[in-house]
Amino acid sequence: MLRARIDMASPNMIMRDPVLFRIRRAHHYRTGSEWCIYPMYDFAHCLSDSIEGITHSLCTIEFVNNRAIYDWLLEEVEAPEPVPRQYEFARLNLEYTIVSKRKLLRLVRDGHVSGWDDPRMPTLSGLKRRGVTPAAIRNFCRLVGVAKADNRVDAAKLEYAIRDDLNMRVPRVMCVQRPLRVVVTNFPEGETDWLDAPLYPHDVPLEGTRPVPFTRELHIERHDFMEKPPRRFFRLAPGREVRLRYGYLIRCEEVVKDEAGEVTELRCTYDPATRGGSAPDGRKVRGTIHWVSAEHARPCEVRLYDRLFRTRDPDRGDFIAQLNPNSLVVHADARVEPSIAEDPPGTRYQFERVGYFISDEEDSRPDRLVYNRTVGLRDSWAKIRKQQMAREARKARGRKKKRKRGRG
Repeated sequence: MLRARIDMASPNMIMRDPVLFRIRRAHHYRTGSEWCIYPMYDFAHCLSDSIEGITHSLCTIEFVNNRAIYDWLLEEVEAPEPVPRQYEFARLNLEYTIVSKRKLLRLVRDGHVSGWDDPRMPTLSGLKRRGVTPAAIRNFCRLVGVAKADNRVDAAKLEYAIRDDLNMRVPRVMCVQRPLRVVVTNFPEGETDWLDAPLYPHDVPLEGTRPVPFTRELHIERHDFMEKPPRRFFRLAPGREVRLRYGYLIRCEEVVKDEAGEVTELRCTYDPATRGGSAPDGRKVRGTIHWVSAEHARPCEVRLYDRLFRTRDPDRGDFIAQLNPNSLVVHADARVEPSIAEDPPGTRYQFERVGYFISDEEDSRPDRLVYNRTVGLRDSWAKIRKQQMAREARKARGRKKKRKRGRG
């Protein structure tokens, strides 16, 4: 070990006798056993900055005391102009996330994540595999700026930056994650009606369409049907009419269940005059759902990645105990429209009404398509349902108070 004796009376402990080099006789993952002398961070940091021509060395706020030895070493070695300077800023702490390398290493070693490129990890490789673009990361950094005080940035800001970037660049397609079979009883068996659907939203200066097949048997999302729908549920229900995206208006006529009472099939009718989704007689249909053809859709696996931790500040307490058990939900029986089946891995999409996705570059193959969720879309029904549950909880508390007063 090599130390630099500077000032043993210095109030800054780092400026007394800091360690410059250490000897460690251990196997190195790059050099093996050829070298055993390693420079310490405080010694190597300033010198490598000077050699590489760095003028502004940006550090997190905990290195403010290390600036003294940074400047001292550069002065002692007579570093050439321009002499680099160290500037400290608060670390970018994101809600529901940890950025400590020591803690991230434990997540990898203990198998809580699949690796450093796991899409739930805050690493660049993890963000890339999740489908986040460099432009979205830069826009996020510009959005939050820099600060001197430690704080936690709202995770919604990162999600906003990702949506704002992908919204203007990725094509729209339809994917059903939890398929529910629909039989259109009055559509001819064995026929296919090829609909022409736009790839991009109408307000974006991009052009392109894709063919979407409409057949007698379809798949819709299981949660887009409710046998006993609550108020303000505008999706499919018995006797109710709904619009198929880019397709026709259909009406649910019959519900088929298995022996356990689970809904397995819906038998519907379609209105041939409503091709494209509008009714010539002017009748209003409020609900629009996405769908795929059961005959033409390609099977795929959809991985829904969510926040890795349940609490906003997982650095407090045992971070392992705060892991979100639902940070990864896999739908292995999903169906995606056939127009994107031949696209190369790494292609990004917006799955309509669901969110933004990327085909996994490592696991996706032509015979086994895999899509990772980058970020979800806002779900207005989920918000309404949350409000309904809150009202029901308040009513339940009110009834409980009344019973207590009655007993008193």
